[in-house]
Amino acid sequence: MSEADTMFLALRQSADAAVVDMLARMVRDAPDHALNRINAPDLAASEGVGEDQLIAALLNAVGLGLFEMTWNVMCPSCAGVLSANKSLKTLDRSQYNCAFCAAGYETRLDDLVEVTFTVSPRVRKIAAHSPDELSAAEYYRQVFWSSAIDLPSDLEKRLEEVTLETVDLPGGERAILALHLPKGTLIVFDPVTHTAQFLEVTGEETSERQNQSMIFGKVQVPVEALALRPGPLRLALDNRTESRVLPTVWMANQALDDLLKRRKPVLTAKRLLTNQTFRDIYRTDTLAIGQRLKILSLTFLFSDLKDSTGLYDRVGDLVAFDLVNEHFRLLQEIIASERGAIVKTIGDAVMATFETPDRAIAAAIRMREAMSNLGAERQHQSLGLKMGIHEGPCLAVTLNAQQDYFGQTVNIASRVQGLAASRSIVVTEQIVDNAQARALLEASGLTPMPRRVALGGISDKVSVYDIS
Repeated sequence: MSEADTMFLALRQSADAAVVDMLARMVRDAPDHALNRINAPDLAASEGVGEDQLIAALLNAVGLGLFEMTWNVMCPSCAGVLSANKSLKTLDRSQYNCAFCAAGYETRLDDLVEVTFTVSPRVRKIAAHSPDELSAAEYYRQVFWSSAIDLPSDLEKRLEEVTLETVDLPGGERAILALHLPKGTLIVFDPVTHTAQFLEVTGEETSERQNQSMIFGKVQVPVEALALRPGPLRLALDNRTESRVLPTVWMANQALDDLLKRRKPVLTAKRLLTNQTFRDIYRTDTLAIGQRLKILSLTFLFSDLKDSTGLYDRVGDLVAFDLVNEHFRLLQEIIASERGAIVKTIGDAVMATFETPDRAIAAAIRMREAMSNLGAERQHQSLGLKMGIHEGPCLAVTLNAQQDYFGQTVNIASRVQGLAASRSIVVTEQIVDNAQARALLEASGLTPMPRRVALGGISDKVSVYDIS
């Protein structure tokens, strides 16, 4: 039995068997590029397996050494990878700039950071493990572009429609290109050093040769667009790095726009942070101490058992302890099945996060029903759950040695839970304003009842809604 076979056998102990079989088949038979930067949602759709089951299997496979996980900061405009990171800990900039698009983007986990998976070289050596040996087209496919772009199978042919010239320039060497410039915008771009020069070609055509030079170094230097005329250009390229560069002269035309706008869903960092399997595996090793990463929208659910102290008094410590533990087990099961994750427990209370408000509402409805069933089973009808839900921006941080969240959104969600009565769900206006959450409530025959309340730390009264 090979090392890979042994690893996959171990993986079957913690992941869905059908998904494990699919991954083992891919490692054995799939082309190299299919095992590089695997896009979990896209792969799940193409293979007909559950997204959550596949993500859980890949996360466990990383722990076993079958795959490697990468957090890619990607440009929302061109889908290029601006920074590839083995851990969230190395995302240490408040803004990332894309030279190809001449644009900067605030670092946020909602849509700027994707998580992908690549087969480990100890399991199977693929071309992407040696990027310096890739052709220019494959370097763009497997290294520069993120898994968010839906690249065509005939990529090399499509690239010919948008490029004037591509050079494979070894470290420390120079090259000279003789080009005939057409009218329009041209971009001289190197995907290795992320260096770019924009050429605005306008006016009457000239027969006189124009000259321009470009240096590729370890440090990016912002440059202004150059105004040139249609006609001959002598372009000198100087690679001052120790590695090869791949400068390409792109034509900013409709064919390039059509290529770059082909997109598919990705596994975002925000979604992964709200995944229970991820939290179970990486609870204490996600962010560096003092690191703060912005999330524009995250939904928080706080729950607490009503009168748990009285429960201990009525039924005794042993019975109450068993009930509370079963309550935690049921809640975690429901939260995970709705693509949420428990951040922490505080006494008998739970703090959980969800990617979207509708997932939190679905979980809350199921949690309330589960507590009613548990109370009936154990003949303790008073086992009530109080819940509060709120959505908004926050910071992903490390608190008390584990990945947590900080901000006013968290504070409001906690205080809203304090307004709930037994078996009551209290939500904020942001939740009922969400179209998917509202549709779910209507389908469940539930009508939110509004009221205005004062919350500690909030200057104005806020609108909350009781879902009884």
